[in-house]
Amino acid sequence: MPQNVAVEIAVQDQAGVRVAGAVGAARVELAQALALGGLTPSPATLEWCLSAARETGVEVHVLVRPRAGGFHYDADEIAVSELDVRRAVDAGAHGVVIGALDAAGALDTDAMERLRDAAGAASVTLHRAIDVSVDPLGALEVARALGLRRVLTSGGASAAIDGIDMIRRMVSAAAGEIEIMAGSGVDAASARLLADTGVDALHFSAKRMVREVGGVRMGSAADGVGGYEVTDLETAQALVATLSA
Repeated sequence: MPQNVAVEIAVQDQAGVRVAGAVGAARVELAQALALGGLTPSPATLEWCLSAARETGVEVHVLVRPRAGGFHYDADEIAVSELDVRRAVDAGAHGVVIGALDAAGALDTDAMERLRDAAGAASVTLHRAIDVSVDPLGALEVARALGLRRVLTSGGASAAIDGIDMIRRMVSAAAGEIEIMAGSGVDAASARLLADTGVDALHFSAKRMVREVGGVRMGSAADGVGGYEVTDLETAQALVATLSA
């Protein structure tokens, strides 16, 4: 793959970490519930994924998001997130992925400072809260001023390819002082176009659904037993091959 474009894969378990290692990804974003946009993974999941990462050579960056929905959090949710950040870093995570907005939809500087400080010397990424902020370019500037390592963005669109013009503007505004990573809906058809914007990295999940049908409904969102998502090796290989072409 191009030397100037890193690959990050969003995974939910140690099998996903191994897939990331197999395709040469630089790191994983570890989460649970990717169908909801990702939530904080369990401590045991992190422990097992760190073990797998030591075998594959990829970095593990932990998503810290206390619930689904928007990114305006109350005091309890920020306190929980701060503790999750500390525990992830203490467990050996290479970095954390965070984001919080204030009531007006701007980046919540106070909350971000708390979470950044909780991470200590570990790498800190601002996640796609930036894409629903009232001013993505302004949020980017705040992230840079806070000393964050990178931002993950779709350019304010549901899929990164649809936000490609904003992504280009972000790359220009970053001026090489903070990394820009494009993500959301990245596939083999869009990866090269997004890489050509000058982003530092691409983020994708390469997932497929495993469905299980049962006669008893489990939860309000499930049809019967429901299904779950796994990281798919062939999908990841196809996407990385596109970048290498």
